[in-house]
Amino acid sequence: MSKNEREVLQMQSALPGTIQARPREEHVMTRFLTDYRTRISQFVGALFVLLYTVSGKLLPAEHAALSGALFLLGCILVGAGAVGRIWCAQYIAGYKNGVLVREGPYSICRNPLYFFSLLGCIGVGLCTESLVLTLLLGALYALEYPLVIRSEEARLSRLFGAEYGQYVREVPRFLPDLSLYHEPVDYVVKPKVFRHAVRDVMWFIFAVGILECIEGIQEAGLIPALLQLY
Repeated sequence: MSKNEREVLQMQSALPGTIQARPREEHVMTRFLTDYRTRISQFVGALFVLLYTVSGKLLPAEHAALSGALFLLGCILVGAGAVGRIWCAQYIAGYKNGVLVREGPYSICRNPLYFFSLLGCIGVGLCTESLVLTLLLGALYALEYPLVIRSEEARLSRLFGAEYGQYVREVPRFLPDLSLYHEPVDYVVKPKVFRHAVRDVMWFIFAVGILECIEGIQEAGLIPALLQLY
């Protein structure tokens, strides 16, 4: 049995009785994370910025070259994550519940939005030039998004049934398989929804700017460092 076939069985077993099981039967924590994902992410982001604000960074002082390399890599990942999410929005914006999108980024993995979000998340962490803060962001992502992805899979299975089951068998869940890539000659983009999605993506870039502003304030001695982190 292939990995994708196991995922089909796990997804169907998560839906009591039938793939038409109602949303109220989903796990309480999964429902909570799904319903309040944006608010939770905003709250966690605010706490992360607060932690960064009161933290001193040991790595730049002791290993300046490594610190600079981490920041550069972080900027590259943030850029890749932002561009990737815009690419996904081009296909999914306005079609989320009405059509099972399998073109473009959705032809190489089933959750490209979350894959590119991970790249952006790790990129923001690296831009802090702190390994501890980078690992913290990665851990928070690993705690939240697997549950969100499973909830999304259950929802799509209810909406599209056997068609989605076939998609699960053919396309990996998270890590892209570039050999599967295909795209249409023409595709209708819904501008209003797409514009909203692009606005959300810009927070990755804004985050780097916010971190740099805070770093400048720290270097001016206006904020005390309560913690020292690598």
